[in-house]
Amino acid sequence: MSDFEPLTSTTRPLTQCTLTLRIIKSFPYRNVKNVILPSIDLTTTTPRQLLTLMQDMINKEGKYRPYRGVEYDTLKIYTKAHGTKSMNLVINFEKDDEWVLKLDDTKTLQELGVENETEISMFKWVDYEAFKANPEEKW
Repeated sequence: MSDFEPLTSTTRPLTQCTLTLRIIKSFPYRNVKNVILPSIDLTTTTPRQLLTLMQDMINKEGKYRPYRGVEYDTLKIYTKAHGTKSMNLVINFEKDDEWVLKLDDTKTLQELGVENETEISMFKWVDYEAFKANPEEKW
């Protein structure tokens, strides 16, 4: 018998994965709200469907009222389970554009490398580009 314990990210089926969505309202002011989605089917859900789901939640639920003024148009993987985290608390610059999830309906989250317990940032692309050009944090 082995002492090996399976990683928690591999114990759930791909049809019932837990994702953390990081809603980024402002990069310089570090306005980020984490939302836990406990049962996402990675085999059928596309990035566009995930973005639409989050936009619907923001528009319908009162607790997300402060995050309504932004036109979110981009999803990017922040980190995967058991991986290293970025030194930047707002966005992951290390995996620059390779972890940006294209908003088309041709590929599922699974096909784009999303796994159980992945953290995904949701933000407005123009704001991301401006922060990337000048990553100054404000208080």
